[in-house]
Amino acid sequence: MERVEAAEAGFDPERLARIDRFLDERYFAPELLAGAQLLIAREGKVVHFSTAGKARADGPAMGEDAIFRIASMTKPVTSIAFMMLVEEGRVTLDQAVETVIPEWKGLGVYNGGGAGVPFLTRPPERPMMMIDLLRHTSGLTYSFQHRTNVDAAYREGKIERWHGGLDLDGFVAALADIPLEFSPGTAWNYSVSTDVLGLIVERVSGMKLDRFLEERIFGPLGMADTAFHVPPEKTGRLGDCWAFEQGKGAVLYDKGEKSAWSAPPRMLAGGAGLVSTVADYHRFCSMLLNGGELGGERLIGRKTLDLMTVNHLPGGADLTEMSRSLFSEAINAGQGFGLGFGVNLDPARTMLPGSKGEYYWGGMFSTAFFIDPVERLHMIFMTQLMPSSTYPIRRQLKTLIYAALK
Repeated sequence: MERVEAAEAGFDPERLARIDRFLDERYFAPELLAGAQLLIAREGKVVHFSTAGKARADGPAMGEDAIFRIASMTKPVTSIAFMMLVEEGRVTLDQAVETVIPEWKGLGVYNGGGAGVPFLTRPPERPMMMIDLLRHTSGLTYSFQHRTNVDAAYREGKIERWHGGLDLDGFVAALADIPLEFSPGTAWNYSVSTDVLGLIVERVSGMKLDRFLEERIFGPLGMADTAFHVPPEKTGRLGDCWAFEQGKGAVLYDKGEKSAWSAPPRMLAGGAGLVSTVADYHRFCSMLLNGGELGGERLIGRKTLDLMTVNHLPGGADLTEMSRSLFSEAINAGQGFGLGFGVNLDPARTMLPGSKGEYYWGGMFSTAFFIDPVERLHMIFMTQLMPSSTYPIRRQLKTLIYAALK
């Protein structure tokens, strides 16, 4: 990773240094987080990189090459893969999803029933389009939303289990038996949409998703440690993962040395399945900030990326107007959604420093990234605690980083 001095990159060195002090005092010393890494870069050059704590409860200090489960930070990667196929003229944003997933022809919208009673459905106002999968306006949901009889059916069917009995084809076949929560394009709901998009990539390209990502994205960018599982020779670098339980604190969720991610999954989850490193995701973010190209390898066109990182919610709405989610990786105020990314529409409404046009996302294990094309900076934060809403660390980091800019 190419590095540059903080002052040379337009940061106040002392204000930048206090970020690590804050993390140590607020999170590591009281053992709220076991360990974490933080990278801040400007113009693709690393201004700040810190590693603190342990990757494993019974292990040494976390190494700089630690591997993390990045969960929903997989979504921007799969979205880029899909848009590469759009650029090749093999699929379009307004194309009906059922043209590639014929199992979904006649898929209806919830109109009653569930909880042991047969579902009643009504026809959607229009067919689900590819753009609906990218921007989460598909009518699909997640089992953890705990709002409706539809997400209850996801839980009952256990259809989101990557190491269960379903591959991607079986996954969409199971979804064909469950109605949509709403007519596509009429609302926003954080959902399995990007996992479905992964199957679209497979069927349109004729390649398995893991192979497509390796050959078209990870290989060209030099992301050698990013994949859907951790091979035996690298498992020593994968840390423990924790889950916060009320009244108990952090409870071990997935042990690094015996991790579920140490074996190839049955379902290649394009919405949540990858592991990666700070160095690898830094290369991915640098490519995005650089307009789709890095080190002479162009993955996607500059104007395509411009299209992906503007708000695509109908009518220019923000998430406060469109969202039905109980949980997502976004704060809703002042936020729109593009093609695979959350988009900052109005920093004043977020009540946080930032830039209009900044784009970002995170994962359920509290990982996060943002890219600011105005200030030409990006941040990557990696830790392993679920849910990501446990602590306000993302808001705090964002405030501290922008406060360090000159």
